[in-house]
Amino acid sequence: MQTAHLGALNEFCWMDVKTHDVPGTTAFFSAVLGWRFAVDESDWRRATKIFADGRRIGGVSDLSSPLYPPGTPAHIAYYLAVDDIEARTEAATTAGAQLVLAPFDAGDQGRIATLIDPVGAAFSLWQTHPSNRWSPSARAPQRMVLSCPHPEQARRFYQDVLGAVPSCADFIPVHGPEEPAPCWELVVSVDAPDAVAARARGLGHVMPDGPDRVGEQRLTSPDGLTFRIRAAAP
Repeated sequence: MQTAHLGALNEFCWMDVKTHDVPGTTAFFSAVLGWRFAVDESDWRRATKIFADGRRIGGVSDLSSPLYPPGTPAHIAYYLAVDDIEARTEAATTAGAQLVLAPFDAGDQGRIATLIDPVGAAFSLWQTHPSNRWSPSARAPQRMVLSCPHPEQARRFYQDVLGAVPSCADFIPVHGPEEPAPCWELVVSVDAPDAVAARARGLGHVMPDGPDRVGEQRLTSPDGLTFRIRAAAP
């Protein structure tokens, strides 16, 4: 099918930190990155939301909930804003993606679908109100990275599905049997990367093995959630 250019819609707009240890994970990201966590008392689910620089950037989900199958590993789910979720989901499966969750209504938050792209990375599509998207003026998050053996294949997939490659996305090559499974990783700009990494080490967490880029460091949370940090622009 032919896709139209989506402009600013083809952006990552939300993340859901899915963890087995909500107190430990929120304490880690608060201490290391300065993120603020708050329970939304107006929401019947009493969802925990994440704020960076005073702007909402995501939420936290407890994997102990019966909503999740036993043994579901901790991970961060990333959402791409789209204009027509049925059409984009169809385009994704036609282009080789595996459908995990067909488009469904998420209460008053819009419609969501979850897929695995042809290189093996999971992602979600979200048709929602603009108020639920990351603000471009927020200093964190800044970019997303997908490291995989076939980055150009991944780039073409998102180009075909969305009409344009997300402007905040980077695709980098990795090779070797020891490389982790492909997944999207968050890139956060911080004022003092070495100090941030030192805080993570001070909490007993080591730097994970994996593909690094010049000027970036990879960190991991107590529950194994990996992300990247880099120096903020002056």
